Amino acid sequence: MIPVVQVLGDRRWLVLTGAGVSTDSGIPDYRGPGSPVRTPMTYQEFVRTSEGRQRYWARAHVGWSRMRSADPNATHRALVDLESAGRLSGLITQNVDGLHEQAGHREVIDLHGRIDRVVCLDCGEVTPRAELHTRLAALNPGYESRIGESAPDGDVMLAETSDFVVADCDRCGGRLKPSVVFFGENVPKDRVARCHALVAEAESLVVLGSSLQVMSGLRFVRAAHKRGIPIVIVNRGTTRGDDLATLKLDAGCAETLTELLPRQDVGTSG
Repeated sequence: MIPVVQVLGDRRWLVLTGAGVSTDSGIPDYRGPGSPVRTPMTYQEFVRTSEGRQRYWARAHVGWSRMRSADPNATHRALVDLESAGRLSGLITQNVDGLHEQAGHREVIDLHGRIDRVVCLDCGEVTPRAELHTRLAALNPGYESRIGESAPDGDVMLAETSDFVVADCDRCGGRLKPSVVFFGENVPKDRVARCHALVAEAESLVVLGSSLQVMSGLRFVRAAHKRGIPIVIVNRGTTRGDDLATLKLDAGCAETLTELLPRQDVGTSG
């Protein structure tokens, strides 16, 4: 890890994390080596038909039963240690699992939202996902025990979902959606502005576990490159930002940070 130390020196890190950070917690990613081809539901498909929402919520109900039990891993804990030691200037995550906060990270921008919250598309009310899960369990007894392959973002691949009963908003009877940014949906402008503000003041950018295939994350790497600050990317496999990086490591996030932490004079969280 000497090259990382040489590149970053004593600069504070702005960190951008992706799905590769959460794979050690048992949450699969979309584009890591060996990941099967997946076709996530788009925002347009979700809002267009009741059948689309039924399919989404059936799969998400089963998936949430598994995802909510995921625990933070060594990477999440290492980043908490770095934050506590004053080594970070900020953390932007593309993940929706909330594991950074669960690990104890205080300042996180959840770029794509949080899967543990639900928003009504009609009245805007935001409620805890746990409340909806209880309602869905009552409407669909035993459904969460169905067998299916776990997919990213907290859903499960199920062949048949036509018997699933969807819950509507308790307040207005409207359409409920997880408070996350779907494919085909835009990240809220104020959230993007907060991220750009962090990049504008950053001394360095460290990307962990992201292939940077979507523009929502890649744009910050491009902005950092334009500023001329050091960029380190740690990811298994290639990324769209490799040609912009000062240093690219084809390695796991946990192993990289574990080796690097002693050089940062940071302890380990319990």
